[in-house]
Amino acid sequence: MKPLNSSFRDPSGYVFRQGDDILRTVNHSYQTDYDSLMPKLYPALTEAGLLIPHIEIPFDEVANPDQYKLIQPELIPFISYPYEWSFSQYKDAALTTLAIQRKALQQGMTLKDASAYNIQFHKGKAVFIDTLSFTKYIEGSPWVAYGQFCRHFLAPLALMSYHDPRMSAMMRDYIDGIPLDLASRLLPFKSRFRVPLLLHIHVHAGSQKRHADSEKSLAKTKPKISRAAMMGLIDSLENGIKKLRLKTNKTEWGRYYEETILSSDYLQKKQKLVSDFIKNTDAKLVWDLGANDGTFSRLTAKKAYTIAFDIDHLAVEYNYLAIKEKGEKNMLPLLLDLTNPSPSIGWNNEERDSVFQRTHPDLVLALALVHHLAISNNIPLTKLAAFFAQLTSELVIEFVPKSDPRVRTLLATREDIFPDYTQAGFEAAFSDYFTIQRHEQVEGTERILYLMKT
Repeated sequence: MKPLNSSFRDPSGYVFRQGDDILRTVNHSYQTDYDSLMPKLYPALTEAGLLIPHIEIPFDEVANPDQYKLIQPELIPFISYPYEWSFSQYKDAALTTLAIQRKALQQGMTLKDASAYNIQFHKGKAVFIDTLSFTKYIEGSPWVAYGQFCRHFLAPLALMSYHDPRMSAMMRDYIDGIPLDLASRLLPFKSRFRVPLLLHIHVHAGSQKRHADSEKSLAKTKPKISRAAMMGLIDSLENGIKKLRLKTNKTEWGRYYEETILSSDYLQKKQKLVSDFIKNTDAKLVWDLGANDGTFSRLTAKKAYTIAFDIDHLAVEYNYLAIKEKGEKNMLPLLLDLTNPSPSIGWNNEERDSVFQRTHPDLVLALALVHHLAISNNIPLTKLAAFFAQLTSELVIEFVPKSDPRVRTLLATREDIFPDYTQAGFEAAFSDYFTIQRHEQVEGTERILYLMKT
């Protein structure tokens, strides 16, 4: 039972893979807290959809003397990270963590960890996945995870709200959250007029600085805080986060399908073609690369779990809000820049997997994408073909020729250095890796839709 590379910090137990299942040990060192969790708090949290449910399964106690329980959590189709979330996803992750801490205190327990990595999106909503993060609450004790919550949630959200949603990318550099002194310096002075931000970022950062080298640091003095005061702390954090808003400045792709220069008739005809192409697929996991607001992702989500990736924050934001409004459970919108995808980070560059290491899709949609990669980013068709072949065995991909209005716009301000960017060049490059099963022109355009298999 080899622990996953992301599961080595917690002495209470570790996560490992067994076939297609994910299992977790519960060590004897966590026995008291586990027995406190299960009777009341666990059912309260799982019934509210706040904590991932699990079952206990038998194990060899002789071969595993340190092990108290072995649990199998409900499987999450795709693990995502904070720097891949939209603003509202991040906000919901923060509010979910606070809701859990509130319920835990009501049941005589508390969260010892408030890491953003403990939240995943499952069945359309944020859910906590670290069953072993709960410990008994001792009256008067401070919330040990308070600083971590501020670094992992409040600081990134404040920066995303006051500056730009792309500030969440800082979480790739700061795996244990954005340092509060840095967040304090980056936030505008007007943020100090928001009491929660003043207290939990600016004053908190100043306190950390004053006590950094002192024997009487907050961590050492362990100041007493009543349960009522702890609830007040949660209220303050919750109110501060709820009031944060995203600046909705127009982006290139945020309302692409509403403002496209192509007709709505094009959309309907392409939807019909894509539906026809995918109707016989047995895919269980689909990636839609360049999904925008998820218009085509929703076609595959009717039969397979679909990750709707896009580079544009507002596009992902709109998609997520639509998922919440419609109660959709089979799709996950995430941020992804294919020219600079989420890398492996953390200890030994193995603690958090790159986006391509986490799983492989059975089917990929790449609609109205290739011309952006090939022309805007100078990626040769041969490299694109090799990339897709490494990623998937089934591909629905669209070729947009130079005569298309979108491509003409891309070439309007630069030299055309792409002699191989032709339909023949496209087919030749992809035929080295795929068999073209079918291709159809989208009626009313010169765009070609392909179904390919390795």
